[in-house]
Amino acid sequence: MNWIQEATAPVRDIFRRHGREKLADMYLKCFESTWETTLQREEDSVFLITGDIPAMWLRDSSAQVQHYLPHFNVPEVVSVVEGLMRRQFRYICLDPYANAFNPSPSGRHGYADDTSWTEEARPWIWERKYEVDSLCYPVRLAHSWHVLTGRRDFLDNLFLETARTILDTFETEQHHENSPYHFIRTNCPDSDTLVGGKGTEVAFTGMVWSGFRPSDDACRYGYLIPSNFFAASALSWLRQLLQACPGDTGDLQGRCEKLEKEIRSGLERFAAVDHPRFGHVLAYEVDGLGHHLIMDDANVPSLLSLPYLGCMDREDPLYVRTRKMVLSPENPYYYAGSCARGIGSPHTPRDHVWPISLCVQGLTSTDEGEILGILDMLEHMDDGTLQMHEGVHKDDPHIYTRPWFAWANSMFSEFALMAAHVLDRA
Repeated sequence: MNWIQEATAPVRDIFRRHGREKLADMYLKCFESTWETTLQREEDSVFLITGDIPAMWLRDSSAQVQHYLPHFNVPEVVSVVEGLMRRQFRYICLDPYANAFNPSPSGRHGYADDTSWTEEARPWIWERKYEVDSLCYPVRLAHSWHVLTGRRDFLDNLFLETARTILDTFETEQHHENSPYHFIRTNCPDSDTLVGGKGTEVAFTGMVWSGFRPSDDACRYGYLIPSNFFAASALSWLRQLLQACPGDTGDLQGRCEKLEKEIRSGLERFAAVDHPRFGHVLAYEVDGLGHHLIMDDANVPSLLSLPYLGCMDREDPLYVRTRKMVLSPENPYYYAGSCARGIGSPHTPRDHVWPISLCVQGLTSTDEGEILGILDMLEHMDDGTLQMHEGVHKDDPHIYTRPWFAWANSMFSEFALMAAHVLDRA
């Protein structure tokens, strides 16, 4: 029995005990998806493709291994997680504005974009859409790993350079009008490029500007609220990691603390708006000039995901109201049909519900009935593949996007672990 068979056996046994043989098979298939299909081991690092695209996203690669972290006693897991972190740190230091990278300096790009990359970084970059969460996810991974294992070997000079680079970038993008970053893509939907190359106008708020959402779609307004909650938490985690580093890191810790306070102050002033039906709720995006966008997207970070990411208590009244709003028709990307009910994305066709968002909904729920209902939905959304897709039509599980999407499989693995124990108690 290999380590994956052994690691998944308890959950598979629960599902089988309740007559849910298919769920047992789905759990194994999704759990092993990243390990068996996306890993490329290099000399001292690991490259993870996201699935059906031959590039590595900082966000996706972090999320793809999250369900392996509890198995830190397995030597292969240690090697993969720490190898992945080294690769992520190198990429961030190479260009903190890029979201996706090549395994080698091949010069492959998803598109020919007009952006301010350096000649050194350009051949490594698959896509250069600046997304705040791309710099938060590797910090979350490193912090989770350190807390679980107590290991410090990866907190080396490369990590310190990464920390400085993240802080420099966030501080610059608090004042986006002075930033060197621009991005223009031609012959594409509006969601794939920034207005004027810099995006719509924003005022200073203390928050960090983001060009693109975690969906890789352009922000309408530059302050993406879930990403700024994530950034504030990531800065707290980064400060804790710096405290565990050898040597004096007081200056970097001070910068983390100051920046976190400024972001949280901006969130306090600008993130929440009054909704005519749900009351005081979180907006998805704001610009500090009085404009806001009411919606939520399936991609994480989302408003729905804030407790999952450790950014807000799931019983916080502001979150509870916001949750009710985004899981209703008031969210233009909430779809309900005979196959699925949940949040989709403007990144995929209309009426497509994302399994990722359903997993997040379950992981942030306080209602065991809701959790088991989501488990039932996911069991019947796979079109016989035993795996998760990107988006599935609300009325027809045979209609979906992306047959191979490792991030969604990893999210299902996290959710199924929790749901199995709920099922066992029911």
